[in-house]
Amino acid sequence: MIAEMNKTNNKPLQVTAEAEDGYHVGWQCPSNIALVKYWGKTGNQVPMNPSLSITLDGSVTKTLVHARRKENIKDAAQLKYIFEGKENEAFREKILVFIKNLSNEFPFLQDYDLEMESSNTFPHSAGIASSASSMGALALCLLSLDSLITGKKLNIHTFLKKASHIARLGSGSASRSLYGEYVLWGKLSMIPKSGNLSAIPLPVKPNRVFANLQDSILVIDQSEKPVSSRAGHEKMYNHPFRKGRIFQVDKNLRQIINALGTGDWNAFSNAVENEALTLHGLMMSSDPGILLIQPNSLKAIEKIRAFRTRNNIKITFTLDAGPNLHLLYPEEDAQVVRKFISQELAELCVNNYVIFDRIGRGPVQII
Repeated sequence: MIAEMNKTNNKPLQVTAEAEDGYHVGWQCPSNIALVKYWGKTGNQVPMNPSLSITLDGSVTKTLVHARRKENIKDAAQLKYIFEGKENEAFREKILVFIKNLSNEFPFLQDYDLEMESSNTFPHSAGIASSASSMGALALCLLSLDSLITGKKLNIHTFLKKASHIARLGSGSASRSLYGEYVLWGKLSMIPKSGNLSAIPLPVKPNRVFANLQDSILVIDQSEKPVSSRAGHEKMYNHPFRKGRIFQVDKNLRQIINALGTGDWNAFSNAVENEALTLHGLMMSSDPGILLIQPNSLKAIEKIRAFRTRNNIKITFTLDAGPNLHLLYPEEDAQVVRKFISQELAELCVNNYVIFDRIGRGPVQII
């Protein structure tokens, strides 16, 4: 487990030996939910602004990769992609483009045929970023293969930093899934080691109120989004509120980071909700506007705020680029909040569907 590996500084990552029919590796990588949103990018997946997320615990992608040396070195490398037990051509094409662009990073890819099997512990379109967990798991597998085939041994810190960089090239938010708990991606002046090319664990010890943060996901709608996140990011380049957004991110990031250290729930909640609503405001004010939030999303927000005021409970919410809400609350309030979810919020979800998750510790090597 990554959590155990982090205790041994500068020791090489242990990977499996070559099997008779090739190399087999496997990783489990979590998704994450952004507290401060990444929205807009430049160049090769470089964020327009820094972002901060929490890593989830139970919402993960498991990916197994089998690499077999090509029989004829002149043949093009082949890729077989199996998702949830079935070959998936759409995903295969996406992954094929991704790995072709990594030939300089991983020269071995030209000499091996790959077979990948991937599955999620959560359903697609449930308000959980499957691209983050899937690209994170794939990046980890490719690095493990590279270590096996080339004999290069990386210490765990270098390994994860490079995995974050590789994952970012496939999905920007995936860069944050390579670490546990609170993760920062993008250059922020108050955090000297932060950068745009890979994420880092937030170097702030969270106050106990944030140490075991709970995340319950209200699945308002499971339909495929009418507009991709990629298209939404592109609209930020010429957005009329672009400069103001970058200023706002810096303010909200500083407020949240300070609140995590001091235990100031109200400051944390105000900034997190501001980020969630701003994201959708930016989408709606794009040209043409993108409307992803739904009536039941707004009803849920109204109920959450009324419940919080009525009971003086620590609870807040965020949304990704879709209609589904993430409810965040301390572990100590879990019983009360889950009763509220059952009684008032579940009915707003598709088939009363709510996913109960929590902050997690990061990826796990499974082979």
